[in-house]
Amino acid sequence: MAVTVETLEKLERKITLSLPVGAIQSEVETRLKKMARTVKMDGFRPGKVPMNVVSQRYGYSVHYEVMNDKVGEAFALAANEAKLRVAGQPRISEKEGAPEGELTFDAIFEVFPDVKIGDLASAEVEKITADVNDAAIDKTVDILRKQRRTFAQRAHDAAAQDGDRVTVDFEGKMDGEVFAGGKADDFQFILGDGQMLKEFEDATRGMKIGESKTFQLAFPADYHGKDVAGKTADFMVTLKKVEAANLPEVNDALAKTLGIVEGTVEGLRADIKKNLEREVKFRLLARNKQAAMEALLTKAELDLPNASVQSELNRLLEGARAELKQRGVKDADKAPIPEDVFRPQAERRVRLGLVVAELVRANSLQAKPEQIKAHVEELAASYEKPADVMRWYYSDNNRMAEVEGVVIENNVTEFLMGKAKISEKSVSFDELMAQN
Repeated sequence: MAVTVETLEKLERKITLSLPVGAIQSEVETRLKKMARTVKMDGFRPGKVPMNVVSQRYGYSVHYEVMNDKVGEAFALAANEAKLRVAGQPRISEKEGAPEGELTFDAIFEVFPDVKIGDLASAEVEKITADVNDAAIDKTVDILRKQRRTFAQRAHDAAAQDGDRVTVDFEGKMDGEVFAGGKADDFQFILGDGQMLKEFEDATRGMKIGESKTFQLAFPADYHGKDVAGKTADFMVTLKKVEAANLPEVNDALAKTLGIVEGTVEGLRADIKKNLEREVKFRLLARNKQAAMEALLTKAELDLPNASVQSELNRLLEGARAELKQRGVKDADKAPIPEDVFRPQAERRVRLGLVVAELVRANSLQAKPEQIKAHVEELAASYEKPADVMRWYYSDNNRMAEVEGVVIENNVTEFLMGKAKISEKSVSFDELMAQN
């Protein structure tokens, strides 16, 4: 029988469903009889409860279940018959005035939109490039040296300078009272590493052992300690110990301690270059993929299904609450978070997902098995035991689904880059690494 689909507004549709009362009653009786064989009730042996008692106790809930099941089945059949791609769950309400022996329901729902993608040849994408130069390798070598530095106590009259490890006592007050976290004894930090706020480092720099100094410290408005953020405190710091840093020389011995097989400086630099090039490749891909997706969105026209946006909103809100809980916020699961904060992000995600899906469908850009395998191998290559990492990916369907999603996005990016107007921009290694 042909299904009549009524268009209400944009993506909203309505279907009327009819169910024979007899079929519902028959299914209710079947389920109640099955239940009577095992149900336990006081005063009766199992399986010996009279049907009228079972019906009286469970009839309403079983009838409700059957109605839900039958209406759900009828809606699925009707939507399939009409070749509809339903977004979200339908809102179903019973209609009055049904013919005798029938029940009728209105199912109101949304469908996924038709996505129109314009001429991609007119899309403009800025593609960035970056190289790993000697300066980037030198900087990484310096970081590795710092991680393995040792410290030796300096002379009693030596002034603290950048690179020294200092041990201090400090006390901070607001309105004459010490605040939580504002006092510590024998506190160590590396001067000039940015571990402490600038005013604290400026005050400590140049001090000698046994000296004390008072100073004011203005906490930034975005400081992680909410109780003091944006406020000014009076501090006193006393220097107790100054230790000079000793960095290991860049030689074959350092290369060996870092696990370089060849045990040479050349081998160390080559290993660093390989790792940095891998990181650069992933960062460039992520940055250029984002630019490609933005260009793709400018060429797409579609209506957004409210059900899909709401579902994405719920996911984002759950993620925000989970993050609050991780930070130790009390009753994070009940925290009032306005939906509007995440709505633009939810709408963009839904829009992009629908546009990408259409481009993939229309141009056969699905992830091929060999592409998925190659991507997993690339992800695993930077680890000490790549085979174990690969097994870790292949053992979980969700992880593999994420890999497949990334490969599809890469295919879409490559397809778009082959069509669009590309302007290349070279950025420095430092600039690329500083980007989020």
